[in-house]
Amino acid sequence: MKVLILEDETLAGQKVKQLLHEIDDSLEILDIIKTVEDAKVWYEKNETPDLIISDIRLLDGLSFEFFESIEYHNPVIFTTAYDQYAIKAFEVNSVDYLLKPIQKVKMEQALSKVQKNNASDADKIPYQEIIALMQSQQKDFKSRFMIKTGQKILAIPVEKIAYFCSINKLTYIVGYDGKKYPYDQTLEVVDQQVDPKLFFRANRKYITKFDAISEIHPYFKGRIKINLNPEAEDDIVISADRTPEFKKWLDQ
Repeated sequence: MKVLILEDETLAGQKVKQLLHEIDDSLEILDIIKTVEDAKVWYEKNETPDLIISDIRLLDGLSFEFFESIEYHNPVIFTTAYDQYAIKAFEVNSVDYLLKPIQKVKMEQALSKVQKNNASDADKIPYQEIIALMQSQQKDFKSRFMIKTGQKILAIPVEKIAYFCSINKLTYIVGYDGKKYPYDQTLEVVDQQVDPKLFFRANRKYITKFDAISEIHPYFKGRIKINLNPEAEDDIVISADRTPEFKKWLDQ
């Protein structure tokens, strides 16, 4: 079976590839693509894959934009960090979904489902229905975050949050006052919970609000370096791949 992977994060894409080879080393990985536009170009120039494993959010938009632009009726496995995307539409027409971080057993089950279904009998996948459901869900972003500190439970309004960060595999909320609170979700989940007009996923360790950015500097090889206020513990560098999206976010 020939598989195309759509994933905007390099490490996540490599992990999917590794999982597939561990499960079945006969699977042929055709490519790993990070953007909707690159996926369109690739599809025009290459053979149709037997299976596409696709993140919902790519660097330049939702992967559904790609599927709507092509004639593709083979199985799709979607990946997402947000369980509100686990809707019934993913369970029909040879479509499945996996929550991040992806577990090997879940990938095995999804591949087994694909192999049992006859792709030639699949109807057109209802992407419009999925998009409508996603859009209705995406409007409901968190307005506050509940955290436990000692024997107390605090509600931290989004207005008081400067950025989120990951330190030693733990997620923290950092307020404008410099206080840091542990939060029991990954940054992947946080990224889906916050309004993308207010927050940007700078890299795998930081999600920042616009007005927490104190300085922006050009960096080596097309990258961008930003400084935050309150000051972050790390140098925050935005990759060359994400720089165009970051500039677009700044200019909205």
